[in-house]
Amino acid sequence: MRLCSIASGSSGNCIYVGGETAHVLVDAGISGKRIECGLQSIDMSMRDMDGILVTHEHYDHVKGLGVLARRYKLPIYATKGTIAAICAMSQVGKLPEGIFREISEDADFWIQDLQIRPFTISHDAAQPVGYRLQCGSQSVGIATDLGTFNDYIVENLRRVNALLLEANHDVRMLQAGGYPYYLKCRILGDRGHLSNENAGRLLCRLLHDQLKAVLLGHLSQENNMEELAYQTVCQEVTLGENPYRAEDFQIQVAGRSRRSELITL
Repeated sequence: MRLCSIASGSSGNCIYVGGETAHVLVDAGISGKRIECGLQSIDMSMRDMDGILVTHEHYDHVKGLGVLARRYKLPIYATKGTIAAICAMSQVGKLPEGIFREISEDADFWIQDLQIRPFTISHDAAQPVGYRLQCGSQSVGIATDLGTFNDYIVENLRRVNALLLEANHDVRMLQAGGYPYYLKCRILGDRGHLSNENAGRLLCRLLHDQLKAVLLGHLSQENNMEELAYQTVCQEVTLGENPYRAEDFQIQVAGRSRRSELITL
């Protein structure tokens, strides 16, 4: 399997995941041009893609969806609530008829050799999901836009070999920053976003010997810094109640305006 973050942050998200034969995007929250350039940089193209998986309808996850759908006629996989919300968004534009494939939480589906399981996440969207993608014995987890996590989330991400995990904000930066009070409450709430500390605590519950790579993603531009997110998560891992240290794993930050390295499992 292969994993690459083309862009990840509060301003736009797009992730590539590939199996032996199938290739998909998870979200298309940046321009179509940027997505195509990102794929070209890893020797792929939109014509290699077999579908687009959408986590939820917020604009930083669907900005380029309409352009790509009209240009390439790729099937779009999303929950019923997310499909309805996307269809109501004027920014996405008119989408080709029959392009959506409705999926359900906890119900596996296949795209060629990729087995995909959507799972429910707590976020203020219509019907948001994260994804676990598996090809043979290797698996990848995508978990961003989590207001909180629980045993159910842990179980869906258990024993993945690579993980893109949200580390959205530093709580102190957010509290001291210029966001209005209602927005601070939204981000800090159970339907908001994971802080750096909570990302580290979730990661502590997912560590195992075969976890090859962790990408910290969906960082806030205003309320986080890459080095701060990295150091905070690493500290949680090293000081947490687990037998590991942060240096036992490949942990890196997925950039907002640059792609990550291509992770091959």
